Amino acid sequence: MNEMPREHRPATSVRVLLAEDQGMMRGALALLLGMEADIEVVAQLASGDAIVDSVLTHRPDVALLDIELPGMSGLDAAAELHRQAPDCRVLILTTFGRPGYLRRAMEAGAAGFLVKDGPVEELAAAIRRVLTGETVVDPALAAAALSAGPSPLTARECDVLKASADGATVADMAGRLHLSESTVRNYLSSAIGKTGTRNRAEAVREARQQGWL
Repeated sequence: MNEMPREHRPATSVRVLLAEDQGMMRGALALLLGMEADIEVVAQLASGDAIVDSVLTHRPDVALLDIELPGMSGLDAAAELHRQAPDCRVLILTTFGRPGYLRRAMEAGAAGFLVKDGPVEELAAAIRRVLTGETVVDPALAAAALSAGPSPLTARECDVLKASADGATVADMAGRLHLSESTVRNYLSSAIGKTGTRNRAEAVREARQQGWL
């Protein structure tokens, strides 16, 4: 984690925390945002499990979070920030422009959701807009989310699919989730049916593709 220098910044700078696990992307974003006269990147993080503590320490105005981070996902971190640091606005910036992710981000209390292929000027403008109370969402993704509808999976079905992602046996999954083996099998069967797939590996892939996991 690095803290950017504060010299030559106006007193009204927007304080931004940046969480991105790819070092080159993180450095580039910090550099480009730092060139904006009214934006100051106060912290850079490579893992999700450091986000909440860093926000409570640095008190940024906006937390700019990737989704897939080691330790804790950006979506889970957004939900935790909504509880512990509600004054910090969360903007999700991700490569994965999936309708399911957008829905989960909004449910977690995020103020915006953008994909990484946009120009930095749009990102800077989005940071300023969420700070004023607006909700900023990529228009194409918003339309796709509306047409896709909500996730068909229950929270428990998602838990079971996540637990199965590393090839764990049903017995292992049952132990992790404190469920009986028959209950785990029932959840797996239901999830496979809802995703229209043939087995649990395909169900995990489809659920991730849709942004449901």
